Amino acid sequence: MNGEIVRALNSIFQQWDVQAVDSWNTTGDPCSGSALSQDDSVFEDPSNNPAIRCDCSFNASTVCHITRLKIDLNFFSGPLPAFIGNMSRLGLLSVAHNVFSGSIPQELGNLKELYLLSFGNNNFSGTLPPELGSLVKLQQIYINSCGLVGEIPSTFANLENLEIVWASDAAFTGKIPDFIGNNWTKLTSLRIEGNSFQGPIPSSFANLTSLVSLRIGGIYNGSSSLDFVRNLKNLTDLVLRNVLLRGTLPSYITELQSLQKLDLSFNNLTGEIPSALFTMNSLQYLFLGNNSLSGAIPSQKSETLQTIDLSYNFLSGNLPSWVNSGLQLNLVANNFTLNSTNIRLLPGLECLQRSFPCNRNAPRYANFAVKCGGPQMTSTGILFEAENRTLGAATFNVTSTQKWAVSNAGLFADREDPQFVQNTLAQVKSTNTPELYQTSRLSPGSLRYYGLGLQNGPYTVRLFFAETGFPDRTSQSWKSLARRVFDVYIQGTRRLRDFDISKAAGGVERAIITNFTANVTENHLEIHLFWAGKGTCCTPTQGYYGPSISAISVVPNFKPNVSGIPPGIPKEKNHVALIVGVTVPIVALAFILVFVIIYGKSQRDDDDEELLLGINPRPNTYSYSELKAATENFSSSNKLGEGGFGPVYKGTLSDGTVVAVKRLSVASNQGKEQFVTEIATISAVQHRNLVKLLGCCIGGKRRLLVYEYLEDKSLDQALFGNRTC
Repeated sequence: MNGEIVRALNSIFQQWDVQAVDSWNTTGDPCSGSALSQDDSVFEDPSNNPAIRCDCSFNASTVCHITRLKIDLNFFSGPLPAFIGNMSRLGLLSVAHNVFSGSIPQELGNLKELYLLSFGNNNFSGTLPPELGSLVKLQQIYINSCGLVGEIPSTFANLENLEIVWASDAAFTGKIPDFIGNNWTKLTSLRIEGNSFQGPIPSSFANLTSLVSLRIGGIYNGSSSLDFVRNLKNLTDLVLRNVLLRGTLPSYITELQSLQKLDLSFNNLTGEIPSALFTMNSLQYLFLGNNSLSGAIPSQKSETLQTIDLSYNFLSGNLPSWVNSGLQLNLVANNFTLNSTNIRLLPGLECLQRSFPCNRNAPRYANFAVKCGGPQMTSTGILFEAENRTLGAATFNVTSTQKWAVSNAGLFADREDPQFVQNTLAQVKSTNTPELYQTSRLSPGSLRYYGLGLQNGPYTVRLFFAETGFPDRTSQSWKSLARRVFDVYIQGTRRLRDFDISKAAGGVERAIITNFTANVTENHLEIHLFWAGKGTCCTPTQGYYGPSISAISVVPNFKPNVSGIPPGIPKEKNHVALIVGVTVPIVALAFILVFVIIYGKSQRDDDDEELLLGINPRPNTYSYSELKAATENFSSSNKLGEGGFGPVYKGTLSDGTVVAVKRLSVASNQGKEQFVTEIATISAVQHRNLVKLLGCCIGGKRRLLVYEYLEDKSLDQALFGNRTC
């Protein structure tokens, strides 16, 4: 073996602190021990990592060459050593799942014997070296989630022996190369999801007749047709999601008799669904949601087809007789004619038709809050309703009160045991309510929450996130490169693009709440979390990607006049003004008086605010009218008790937060400065046995303290003591 290569390889192994495995040598000749075994099981053994395979048959068995080098699933960082390009007999090189950075060495183009190259799931930068186009023996290349950008080099047209290409989540740009269809005709698996490619899909893809799996997603500009799939008879897995497909579903797609999974969702397909599509013998999963399909659902269905998403189309008519509760069937946002049998089998579907008819024009609610993927709980005075019913690849649930609903569509790729809920025992940071983040609802595609029967008007939408499935990015581990990336739409408008929870929150297991305003005009609200194919798919384990959310809270930015509103938000009252003989001088005088009152009040308010500037952390300040409304004019029905310094009332602020308001007695004769000093002292003390002070009101002679509200009489004991003593 070349002495220079040996020295370089041993040097880098020592730098990486690699220990000898099964007797191969990290300081002398690496072609020793297990490296000489020709048994593939030895090379693939997870405990044999890094793994080396040598061939010592050269020059009458006097010269050894490294033919395989696998250093994946490790903690190696820094640039990838360029000297690897001198290993002229190397046939397999895998450096995937590390933390390598920098550019891909162009010297790898010297590895003319290479048949497998894998450097996915790393932190590289730059573009693909054109020199890799000279690796004409290459059969498999894995460059997904590796950090590279730019266009696929034209030299890659030379790679005519390629069989597997995985290039998802790699920020590649430009048009999808036409040479893929013209030159890579031996392809059996092609994945190019979550990039920035421009369409259309080249018609030359019709030449890829050996394809078994084709996954393309997230194409910008340039619509495509399905004509190219006509002769791809070997396909078992066809995913063309969000790629601007146009036209009708062609009948010849039903001739792909090996097809097991078909996903054509989020496109512009029109026309009716071919009846034969539902009777294909091998088809198990069908996703046609978010198109413009019309007509009826086919009347016949094969036994193998058990997961069907037809949501967000314009389908109509009666549901077929094969519909039953044992199927995963999402029919949300269509125009079906439903009878009592359908409603019994698919409860709530009548509320989730395209017009969202339940309580339409007769609103019942003005808020809702959901504990996504978990049980009911109360946090910061808000009751988050349970959302822990089973949710699968094509399912929906509507609450019995028809107040809110949830819908999911999508299948985790290559995951044998898909989980749609993430559980954690970690104490999530950056929040006073970590229990709110112990469960999160997951989705591999499209997750929607709906508020139903809402009174029209402006609302505040709060979305609660925490990344609890990934390790911290500061760790020197390949798992730290995991990224969950998705988009957030509210009322059909994208509000967040490429949202990364841990990046936005400043780390994993840290809470972040995003706030939006939304206008409800047709008595329903839609919150949509959408996976566009970006982010890592297989880190830290297979099938970890797509939207994740812990809780949702929606409250009105107006005074509702419906019954189902947060406690303490006063209802609107209709008043008929009777105007009799009002003269111009009286009106003018009224304006002058109002101005004097407001000006005087603003001066006092400014003084009051100034007193609080030196307090750190600074408490919230509330207006007297705000607390008066929250307690319903300090109603006796809201009175919790009374101590030596005044009564305490239960109140609900306009955002739905339940609080305890302590109204200090005027007889205490406490000055502003003394009052502020006490607030500063209380604010600075944090202890689990002390009720948390949220803020205060010091308008005029009024002195009010606002505390966190505690259930089960614990507040009463904290503020008034144990009365049995």
